[in-house]
Amino acid sequence: MKKIWQNIMKISHEVPKCLFNQSLEFNDYDYALVHLFDKDPEYLKFYKDCVAQGRHVLLDNSIFELGEAYDNKAFAKWVQELKPTEYIVPDALEDTQKTINQMELWNRNYRKLPGKKIGVVQGKTLDEVIACYQYLNEHADCDKIAFSFDYSLYEEIVPHKNKYMSWMLGRAILLSNLLTAKIINTKKPHHLLGCGLPQEFALYRDYNWIESIDTSNPIVHGIKGIKYEY
Repeated sequence: MKKIWQNIMKISHEVPKCLFNQSLEFNDYDYALVHLFDKDPEYLKFYKDCVAQGRHVLLDNSIFELGEAYDNKAFAKWVQELKPTEYIVPDALEDTQKTINQMELWNRNYRKLPGKKIGVVQGKTLDEVIACYQYLNEHADCDKIAFSFDYSLYEEIVPHKNKYMSWMLGRAILLSNLLTAKIINTKKPHHLLGCGLPQEFALYRDYNWIESIDTSNPIVHGIKGIKYEY
């Protein structure tokens, strides 16, 4: 049998609560948004049950949903209570220095929390993205490094009338260039935060250093009644 994927990345599709039980069958791991814990006991219970069952659970700081990362102290409380497999340290959208400052603050105050630590690369320019990546890789003691799907930089790398095309190809080109320049640490696992178009993932079949991906794309398409075309 011909091997389609040389690299088997773990994928988690964000789903509505009505599909929680079914998601245990098609998701490789479970992706939780911390801001929903405060107001939805059923949502919180599902992820606590997943942890109790020994499933891989990633806790996100909800920056995409809130516009800014969840409060450090409150987030640390939920990490301690949930005990996820890994969690995303609060960062700052496209702000390199603030993201670095957030990581330094986090490391000073919350080093003993359970779970592995994920740092997110942030920046508006290529130089800022590289600087942030190098800090996370060399100085932040991160277990995994993540790249977001919608940097404005992608639209400069690949100008296109369809921003989702810019995001898809822009991230692919960015990662390829960072890899060619030997900036990517291929011995460290990486995560891709979201996607504009799911076809993007086929571009990474040889990238063994990309360990995991999360996406709400199929759910958003379902909500909006958009059909995938082949």
